[in-house]
Amino acid sequence: MNIVLLEPEIPANTGNIGRTCVATNTRLHLIEPMGFKLNEKQIKRAGLDYWKDLDYVVYDSYEDFLKKNNYPKIYMATTKALKPYTHVKYEPDCFIMFGKESAGIPEEILLSNKENCIRIPMVGNIRSLNLGNSVAIILYEALRQNNFEGMKLQGELHTHKWNEV
Repeated sequence: MNIVLLEPEIPANTGNIGRTCVATNTRLHLIEPMGFKLNEKQIKRAGLDYWKDLDYVVYDSYEDFLKKNNYPKIYMATTKALKPYTHVKYEPDCFIMFGKESAGIPEEILLSNKENCIRIPMVGNIRSLNLGNSVAIILYEALRQNNFEGMKLQGELHTHKWNEV
């Protein structure tokens, strides 16, 4: 899987998303300009000690991202979409893009990808969910649809066994 952040602004969100990407073996694509530097303390704090294990790529622009990834099919997560994120079939190596926290993905990009725009349903006049939460919701749906390929599906107790009564 591939998560794409278009011009992220808040380092803590990107750090949390990076940690989620490490936990799911997902590549993180970061498109400039960003509202922070990758060596900032906040991003490291949110990503904990997982940041060193993160598979990520930084691009100069949206066009640079498109060219270097051979113009991939991209699911665009936006509050402006007409269909829920659960109404698409995610490919194992798909790209899921999220826009910057203050404005989302620009409408001209959405319009040129309208068949791949998806949204997380919400009630009322809520503008949006936190970016890290939105990434986790949609990424885990994509992973579920692909049977959590390569992921550990069972946990273990430290001092007991699950079958003990």
